[in-house]
Amino acid sequence: MTVISLNSYATGRWIAPSGKIATLASAVTGDAVAEIGSGGLDFAAMANHARTVGGPALRAMTFHQRAAMLKGVAQYLNERRDPLYELSYETGATKSDSMIDIDGGIGTMFVYASKGRRELPDDTIYIDGSFEQLSRGGNFLGQHVATSLHGVAVHINAFNFPVWGMLEKLAPTLLAGVPAIVKPASATAWLAEAAFRMMVESGLLPDGAVQFVAGSTGDLLDRLGSQDVVSFTGSAATAMMLRAKPNLLENSVRFIAEQDSLNASILGPDAAPGTPEFDAFIKEVHREMTAKAGQKCTAIRRIIVPDAHRQSVIEALSDSLGKTTIGNPRDETTRMGALASIAQRDDVREKAAIIAREAKLVFGNPDTVDAASADTERGAFVSPLLFSCDDPDGAQNVHAVEAFGPVSTVMGYRDVDHAAALANRGGGSLVASVFTHDPAVARQMVEASGAFHGRLYFANRDTGKEATGHGSPLPHMVHGGPGRAGGGEEMGGIRGVMHYMQRTAIQASPDLMTAITKGWVAGSQTAEKEQHPFRMRFGELEIGHTLWTDSREVTLEDIEHFADFTGDTFYAHMDEEAAKANPFFPGRVAHGYLILSFAAGLFVDPAPGPVLANYGLDNLRFMKPVSPGDTLKVRLTAKHKTRRNDEYGEVRWDVAVVNQDDEHVAAYELLTMNAM
Repeated sequence: MTVISLNSYATGRWIAPSGKIATLASAVTGDAVAEIGSGGLDFAAMANHARTVGGPALRAMTFHQRAAMLKGVAQYLNERRDPLYELSYETGATKSDSMIDIDGGIGTMFVYASKGRRELPDDTIYIDGSFEQLSRGGNFLGQHVATSLHGVAVHINAFNFPVWGMLEKLAPTLLAGVPAIVKPASATAWLAEAAFRMMVESGLLPDGAVQFVAGSTGDLLDRLGSQDVVSFTGSAATAMMLRAKPNLLENSVRFIAEQDSLNASILGPDAAPGTPEFDAFIKEVHREMTAKAGQKCTAIRRIIVPDAHRQSVIEALSDSLGKTTIGNPRDETTRMGALASIAQRDDVREKAAIIAREAKLVFGNPDTVDAASADTERGAFVSPLLFSCDDPDGAQNVHAVEAFGPVSTVMGYRDVDHAAALANRGGGSLVASVFTHDPAVARQMVEASGAFHGRLYFANRDTGKEATGHGSPLPHMVHGGPGRAGGGEEMGGIRGVMHYMQRTAIQASPDLMTAITKGWVAGSQTAEKEQHPFRMRFGELEIGHTLWTDSREVTLEDIEHFADFTGDTFYAHMDEEAAKANPFFPGRVAHGYLILSFAAGLFVDPAPGPVLANYGLDNLRFMKPVSPGDTLKVRLTAKHKTRRNDEYGEVRWDVAVVNQDDEHVAAYELLTMNAM
């Protein structure tokens, strides 16, 4: 194949490799695939371009506009996957491996686009939590908000997922309104560059929003400050080296690390051979050992099983691994391809030799591999290697040394606490999985081991085919872990967006708080107009527009009729003596839902109009009982508006129901959809 010249993308233009040029080889054939070198890059100019051009452009967009941008980019990539698959073969990945990487990355962008539209406001400020009343009179309030950092995010990605690793960082970063400089691992950079080039060619990203470094980052990290973020995926050793850079420490630069870890999978004591859980466990461990040739930061490295079932697990896994066809990933019969490089293959052999000091090799050969359809000398192929450790309590290496390939170790446990203790010996992992149908075992594992893992995956006969698997981090959930796993978190839905934003405590008066948050706050000014607010279209309605209704008396006949009509004959509504005996009631009282019904009757405008639908209420509270003879009236205030599409938007109304003494008896937030 033609050797690809990998270009960097800096300050809005593509720059050819220069300086110290490195040649990148195919993991399958050993032939040259690409040339890479970043000697010609001006990293100071790149950082400045991101901060002064990309940042302002992204911050000028609302969360919804950024979400639409992400969706457009994801659609553009989704329509152009085939060339990426073709390039991916040279990384050693099979078609199914490539789908995890390429389709998974695109899917992550789609998820963030969707969550951005549904969970974030059509605004540039994110409201974090509810208001805090900081004074007795209510004239001094507190509110946490989050705003976009005014810096640049530097993404340093790993070689094993060149597309997914890039997109799962870019999606929350861009949604947060922060520009990014992407640095892929060189070993598979040609695939990352191809996907990145497509994003640029889409024309959907503002100038300066993304830049790309093909090669070394030079002095880039020395040019970062307090508004910048480094997001790293890779080895613990590299993460430690980067974290220790004086400039990052001096400027408190945010550093997010997702590191390799000694992940474990635990076969529950109830999951004996012949159970669905045992069969699912064998299938999952086999998949995690062979998918991406074991080059997954979430792959199962330690197989923790009941002592009584250790030999059965070894036999079942060995049988399954023996049926795995290794070879050229372009061959349709191949089930496991090559490692990413010869250097990676040599590293796996070296680490396997260290593990072998404490565990017996029960399947595979580190020095030879049966790969009929591939060149096993020039290609980075290796056999799956299954070890068995007789003394996991006394062992050290099996809990500390990771061979980043198709290598795993079986070890036995006595009881659930012992299994948890062995899993915890890894010093912190991205994920541990437990295969059990016993709820008590699941609870015990969370209590005993949850603090040591970023994710706990429970699988049994009930999760079945709907479960995504031990090794599949999802954009909705955090991907990271404590200790050896890096101590950071990626993705996690909107939590991931917050890594690139600053949380700020706002303290202000109600009027100023309303202006800052674009949401009406109790105590701030209201605007009463002659026109009923339900007669106003979404674009016409102003925050703070308020309606005070007429009053209505609640009679004993109303209460009894409501009880008879609905069947709700709870004693507090029907039995005077029993109601008085209750410390909460003065006697018979109105139903809460009767109060809500009367409130709606007081403020609803019945004619067809801009209000298309009432689709729910939030934060309902009943504060004071309503007795026969009390009168009710309602204050209805437009609290917040969210545009949903070109036809309608959501209006959140603050509703207060008060009695004849102006005491609040009920409060809630009403949600309506209003025509634009």
